[in-house]
Amino acid sequence: MWSEKHRPQSISDMVGNEESRSAIVEWFTKWKKGTKPLLLVGPPGIGKTTIAYLCAKQFGYDLIGLNASDVRSKSRINEILSPVLGNVSLLGAPMIFVDEVDGIHGRGDYGGAEALIQILKEPTVPILLAANSDTSDKMKSIKKVVKTIVFKPIPPRLLRIYLENILKKEAAKLSPGSVIKVIDKSKGDVRSMINLVQSLVTGFNPQTEKSFETINIEDGINAFFKAQSIDEARGVLYALQIEPRQKIDAFYSSILTSSLDAKTLARYLEIISRADTLYGKIMKNQNWRLLRYLNEILIELYQKDERIRYSQYNLSWPLLNRIRWDGKKIKSLSSIMAQKLHLSTSSFATIGLPYVLFCIKNKKLELDLQETFGDIIDKEMELIQ
Repeated sequence: MWSEKHRPQSISDMVGNEESRSAIVEWFTKWKKGTKPLLLVGPPGIGKTTIAYLCAKQFGYDLIGLNASDVRSKSRINEILSPVLGNVSLLGAPMIFVDEVDGIHGRGDYGGAEALIQILKEPTVPILLAANSDTSDKMKSIKKVVKTIVFKPIPPRLLRIYLENILKKEAAKLSPGSVIKVIDKSKGDVRSMINLVQSLVTGFNPQTEKSFETINIEDGINAFFKAQSIDEARGVLYALQIEPRQKIDAFYSSILTSSLDAKTLARYLEIISRADTLYGKIMKNQNWRLLRYLNEILIELYQKDERIRYSQYNLSWPLLNRIRWDGKKIKSLSSIMAQKLHLSTSSFATIGLPYVLFCIKNKKLELDLQETFGDIIDKEMELIQ
């Protein structure tokens, strides 16, 4: 997408909010252990996430990016951040960026806010947070332990200069009236403006005002399957102004981890496969005009189905936990078998392990191993099946 293709490559390439950007650069320049974390507040699409990644690049940090869904529970925060905060010297120069932190509260908050605040009080690495708004009562506790920097919508005159530069690079044209209309509808949202312009240039113009109101992935997927009509679902789909690959993956993982009957699941996956094939053609030939067909394929997924909820991962949590806890035993089995077959451990685990497990399960192969792996084999066969 043009919003990714023309994403600024340095902080100086960004447009608008000069004072806020300077304050962030100064914060990084002076940062030391114990420095208050930063909270970047402002509407979507104006560069909060972009400047976090650019600062990591400019100041030599390894960015660990999270969002509200990653930090809603205390256990999840400890799982992700404790290794980072406890082994800073071993991990190079990490920094933490939590996007959409204002979405951490609510029914889905299982101690996540409190655990995050404790980390914010005694930071050992640079920490940046981003929020669309900080006016809610629930954000007050976070605001007490951070320094807030406000990002404002980009002025129309700067948006026009920025837009005309992109059109020039793409060898594309829009009438002066269309340019003014796009800038007006974007309401200072750079990402929304670029996505809309790309839609217009490639021949597709979404006929809904909702396409100018960006929403995050989790809210978008959930709202799509809760929509009361196909027109409402289409509005949600176009409001998900994210990379095509990310949009396809979000629907795929959410559908795959939901409790669906085989017939419904097969229908959903057939639609996802067509969307994936289209994206493959776009990337192979860089034919971005085909992008206008992606949402028209994905809209076929619509039916009011509250069984489907957003999931970041395409495996269920029980399965992910099983893989995590059985990992050491599997590694041990792979190491022994790799020696017997004169392969590297990774080669055996990738290529040979499924076949060996299948043969053992069907009593076609007996191994003289020093350890008993029957329970592993049973579990791994479940995964293969």
